[in-house]
Amino acid sequence: MEEKYIGKNSDYLQQTRTWHEEDSPWKALQIYNILQKNSITPKSIVDLGCGVGEILIQLDSKYASDEIKYVGYDIAKDAINIANKKSKFNIHFKLGNALSEDNNYDVLLAIDVFEHVEDYIGFIQSCKSIATFKIFHIPLDISISSLLRNRMIDARQSVGHLHYFYKDTAIATLNDCGLEIVDYFYTHGAIEKSNTSIKTKFANIFRSIFFKLNQDLTVKIFGGYSLIVLSK
Repeated sequence: MEEKYIGKNSDYLQQTRTWHEEDSPWKALQIYNILQKNSITPKSIVDLGCGVGEILIQLDSKYASDEIKYVGYDIAKDAINIANKKSKFNIHFKLGNALSEDNNYDVLLAIDVFEHVEDYIGFIQSCKSIATFKIFHIPLDISISSLLRNRMIDARQSVGHLHYFYKDTAIATLNDCGLEIVDYFYTHGAIEKSNTSIKTKFANIFRSIFFKLNQDLTVKIFGGYSLIVLSK
């Protein structure tokens, strides 16, 4: 199966400037937390659509174990060129499509990936045989706020989102692809990351207050959240 991300070479780098490398420590923490919460200690991790590879670097630093092997794949040559500068004896990066190779891992990562893929159903189904556990981080673009502010078209134009989800459709998509959901939780990217605007920080006050009262309703109204899902 051919992966078809937006910006196969320099387009995405030009759009984002950093390939969202600055978000990698936060994303790695969410991955680490869901694995720890479910008592999973992997020996091998593959990252599909790894970009410049910083998530794997951050995970390696958290586990601090030479026994864990990491492999990152991306079809963007510019990203892999940057990632390869970070390679270590237990961390490798490859230009290409991991789904076309006959390898198996303990954990597969698809972090903010399948919303960019034209055939996202086929992509998710192809992930099933690659690893025992699959972790997806899914932006929840659909909310009342995003609809009123026309933010989904912004996501399409700025970062290439082709598909849009809220929690129920994200979970249903993974179930329809034959995956068993082990665990999931909301991630508060708009709240926990420091690189946000004054306007976003103001909105985060309301998000934080209402999230404590009703998580699902808050996310549906205000947006600004993603979902991290552990499946097998």
